[in-house]
Amino acid sequence: MSVTESPDSTKGTVEIDAPVNSLKLLVIIGVLLAVVGAIGGFHATWSGMVLRVESDASSPGKAGYDRSLPDMVFVPVDPLVVSLGNRAGARHLRFRAQLEVPSRHQEEVTQLLPRVVDVLNSYLRALEPSDLEDQSGLARLRAQMLRRVQVVVGQGRVADILVMEFVLN
Repeated sequence: MSVTESPDSTKGTVEIDAPVNSLKLLVIIGVLLAVVGAIGGFHATWSGMVLRVESDASSPGKAGYDRSLPDMVFVPVDPLVVSLGNRAGARHLRFRAQLEVPSRHQEEVTQLLPRVVDVLNSYLRALEPSDLEDQSGLARLRAQMLRRVQVVVGQGRVADILVMEFVLN
């Protein structure tokens, strides 16, 4: 880059002979390469060419996940209305749930539903009102009910109990 004063022109005028055109060209090429690289990186990641997560159900130790749904069915439990006893002041609990069951055990669990209702009814009647009003009480109650249901129907036949309605009035 050189700075020269032109003798013909008015005083104070300075001309700069710089490779301005080549500098602009380099900036434009750099911006274009960055845009093309970003688009290519996005496409490679989005299409799975890079950072692909393989899912292999036959090897549970491998990283990844299986997008297929488990082979489960939901067996509804008859709704219960439970009197909470003398200390509760004639309060009632309305309870409705479903059992998450592997489909191969659906028929067995359905046949044992009267026993399931009996054990849930007995457990809920034995509760104190303070057990039901506790903030973390529902999680603890679910765990206790699931354990009791699994004892009645047998291990491995009920995966979870889903509380559909739990109303204290």
